[in-house]
Amino acid sequence: MLIPRQKTPNLTVPTLGNGTFDLTTEGSERGTVICFYRGLHCPICANYLKELEKRVADFAERGVSCIALSTDSEERTRAMADKIEAKSLRFGYDLPLSVAKDWGLYISTSRGKTSIGIEEPALFAEPGLFMVSPDQSLYYGSVQTMPFVRPHFSELVGALDFAIANDYPARGEYTGEV
Repeated sequence: MLIPRQKTPNLTVPTLGNGTFDLTTEGSERGTVICFYRGLHCPICANYLKELEKRVADFAERGVSCIALSTDSEERTRAMADKIEAKSLRFGYDLPLSVAKDWGLYISTSRGKTSIGIEEPALFAEPGLFMVSPDQSLYYGSVQTMPFVRPHFSELVGALDFAIANDYPARGEYTGEV
């Protein structure tokens, strides 16, 4: 499990048209929103990423960069970016499953074709949403076992406004005896 206020695992992936994403050199003023999604086969992911695409500018106004990434290949990732008509959202691809596990993501096995007729990969990561501070420490994290009921980006933007205005620290940092 990742712990708030502690360093996250490193994260380096190729992106569509933006070179290599490397969390250690990201350099955003207030951090990075990292949205791990299941892949092209997931219709719920497409709708979720459309919502993130609408909010990229809101995050940027607050000094936060965004990236969506999955274990999908470049070809499948490009198809997802095209599907959601991405203009601002960066997409990373070829996320190693071992790195997905380092981030605490759940791994699923294929069940064949999905409801939209696209084959699931043999293994793929389930969703996770993280906000990582500029020093690469975890500020916010949400990990899921399936694609349903995800955090809303509008709420995350609102929470970010509150955190900035009140210098609100990352919570959930206690690791001692209970």
